[in-house]
Amino acid sequence: MILKGRGVSRGRAEGNLILIHSPFSFLGGVDTKTGSLLAPEELKGRQIAGRVLVFPVGKGSTVGSYTILELKRAGNSPVAIVNEKAEPIVATGAVMAGLPLVDKIDLSLLRDGDYALVDGNEGTVEIPGVAEKHVVSCVLKKGNRILILKRSEKVGTFRGHWAGVSGFVEKGEMPLETAFKEILEELGINNAKLVKTGTPLMIRSGDILWTIHPYLFDVDESRVTTDWEHTEYRWILPSELASYEIVPGLDKVISSLLASDGNVKSQNASKR
Repeated sequence: MILKGRGVSRGRAEGNLILIHSPFSFLGGVDTKTGSLLAPEELKGRQIAGRVLVFPVGKGSTVGSYTILELKRAGNSPVAIVNEKAEPIVATGAVMAGLPLVDKIDLSLLRDGDYALVDGNEGTVEIPGVAEKHVVSCVLKKGNRILILKRSEKVGTFRGHWAGVSGFVEKGEMPLETAFKEILEELGINNAKLVKTGTPLMIRSGDILWTIHPYLFDVDESRVTTDWEHTEYRWILPSELASYEIVPGLDKVISSLLASDGNVKSQNASKR
C-alpha cells in the first residue's frame, strides 16, 4: 500500500518502523550516544538507528532539533521520520540532518515492525507487504432501522461477523456499480434507492488495507432472501450495533452515512 501525505524534508529511505503512539521529544527521549529510546517507558531500550521513527507529533524544547543532528553525526539517527503532524522542532531537525520526513499520515494504518519506504520528495509512505483492496459497504435502511447480515462460513473473510451488503470492486468497475450489483446478487433487490454516498474509509487488517466505499440505500422490502454469503439478517436500530460482532469499520461506515451533514446526494438518476 502507498499512503499519500506531505513531504516536509526531502530524500528517500527505507527500513523497519518503530511506532510510538504518543507525542515524542528527541531531547530526553533518546540517548544520542547509543541511539536507544529513553521514552516512552514501554519502548525504553529500543534502537532507532537505521529505523523509520513514527510518532504523532513532536514536543519539547527547540534543542530537540540539534539532538536530531547530533544523532545523525553519531551514526545513531533514524533513517526517516513519519508524523501525523510535523511541528517546527522536528521539521527543522530533519532538514538539518538530511532525514526524509513525511507527515499527514494516518498512523492507525501502520504497524510496529512494518518495512517502509519513505519518500520525502513525493510525500509518500509505502508498505510493500500490505495489499490494498477496494470494497463497497452498503447500508440498507427502512424507516429508522438498518439491515445487517451475518457472514457465512463459506466466505473468504470475517466469517461469522455481521456486515452490510459488501463486495470487492472488480477491475474496471466503478464502486457504485459494484454496490447495486451486490445488492441484487446477495438479496435479490433491484429497486434500492441510493440516498447517500459516503467518503471512502481505510481500515488496516493484518496485511490488507481495505478501502471501503460506503453507500446508504432506502428499500421498501423488510423481508429479504439472502444468498450463500449470509446465514441470518436482522433489522436493527443503529444504537443496537454495539451488541453484534461486526466487520472492521462497519460502525464508522454507518455513523458517517447516518450523520446529518447535508451531504445527501440523490444519484439514482445516474445509477444505470
